[in-house]
Amino acid sequence: MYSKFLLLILAALVAGCHMVKAANDGRWITLFDGTNLDNWNTTGDANWRIVDAAVQADAGSGMLVSGQSYGDFEIRLEFWADANSNSGVFIRCTDPAAISPDTCYEVNIFDTRPDQSGRTGAIVNVAPPLAVIDTEGRWNTYEIRAEGTHLVVKLNGVVTVDIHDGKFPAGHFTLQYGAGGVKFRNVKIRPL
Repeated sequence: MYSKFLLLILAALVAGCHMVKAANDGRWITLFDGTNLDNWNTTGDANWRIVDAAVQADAGSGMLVSGQSYGDFEIRLEFWADANSNSGVFIRCTDPAAISPDTCYEVNIFDTRPDQSGRTGAIVNVAPPLAVIDTEGRWNTYEIRAEGTHLVVKLNGVVTVDIHDGKFPAGHFTLQYGAGGVKFRNVKIRPL
């Protein structure tokens, strides 16, 4: 009995060492591969579910919060937003229990936002988008890089934000559901 328990502990330690090695050697780590939400915690009451290798929500309000905190990193993910959807990717969230643009950088997904300075491609309350790209009704790609104070957002290969801001040096990142219908897939991170 003890030997099985020790083997399980040893296997968990080896797996953890491989994750740390991957994080330290610049490899991409898959946080959502379309099969489970093991790397995420949920907040709120959004009806997150996995359908056709994507995690989606269309009712309630809430977040999927990464299990780990990150400082310098690149994130790549794909998203789908229905008409009038309100969603986003929050990065460097200092308090994973109180996620807002006051505690994180919010890379928005909200084409029809009344204040267009914070529409899709912007970092809300920090940087308006350099390009206006409509995203509703199709799959889109976000590439988000945070290295020190340098923040770069690419939407479908186009730079929409390139700024320096040091408010939030590290923290969790989240996928938000606020309104409409939203889907995410192929979520990967590469610590720098």
